[in-house]
Amino acid sequence: MPRYICAGCGLQHEDSPEPPAACAVCSDERQYVLPTGQRWTTHEEIASNHRVRIERDGSLLGLGITPSFAIPQRALLVPDGTSNILWDCTSLATDEAVEAIQAAGGVHTIAISHPHFYSSMVEWSDALGGVPIYLHEADRQWVQRRTANIEFWRGDSCQLSDSLTLLHLPGHFPGSASLHCAQGPDGRSLLLAGDSVHVAQDRRHVTFMYSVPNYIPMHPDAVVRIASRLSEYEFDDLYGFTWGLNIFGDASLAVKRSLDRYLAAVGR
Repeated sequence: MPRYICAGCGLQHEDSPEPPAACAVCSDERQYVLPTGQRWTTHEEIASNHRVRIERDGSLLGLGITPSFAIPQRALLVPDGTSNILWDCTSLATDEAVEAIQAAGGVHTIAISHPHFYSSMVEWSDALGGVPIYLHEADRQWVQRRTANIEFWRGDSCQLSDSLTLLHLPGHFPGSASLHCAQGPDGRSLLLAGDSVHVAQDRRHVTFMYSVPNYIPMHPDAVVRIASRLSEYEFDDLYGFTWGLNIFGDASLAVKRSLDRYLAAVGR
């Protein structure tokens, strides 16, 4: 049976003879149903007219989809010893992409920031040899395709290795998370922000959104909590959710500087 993928958000669902009646993620106010209505596709159909975009974004290897499909996020390979962690996911996993990943040292863990980027996480896990997928347990309800490979973590943080820590930064979703890398390429510390923090177009500030496509700002209380938690960590560079949306240099300062600007704008 096919495993239907929502063409709006890219989330793969369980095997079913017919498409689901609706996509729960797109029906939620943080996303949206396509103006033309709910539309479904499959991994095989995407593979027939798309390919995995594989290129560097800053100091990390990125993987996206071209032509653009659904939400235009890109995944990132984060070095961890002799292997890597795959941060966030896309809807298309191909043999070519897996070969590129293996050539770069392989992947021992997948970690995902929030449900909008769950996409085809099970396809990726299976293609990479059944590696575990780390999701915050507060977002358990949004998982639409089950697998024994999912590891639900809880609490404020989860130590993946000596250098890599998942940080729970709720505000966009209850289980929203970012990945802090204390020792990245060239000795630089990194924050992979997912949608917990959004890089502004000037690449010198960030903002905080409950819904990006629907332009709903995050509640100020959640923003203050996120800023407080991030104040415990230093990071030279901050990677946003898509290609080129990054801050290179003084990224910790950019977050602190942006907090006051955000709170003033929302009247806090």
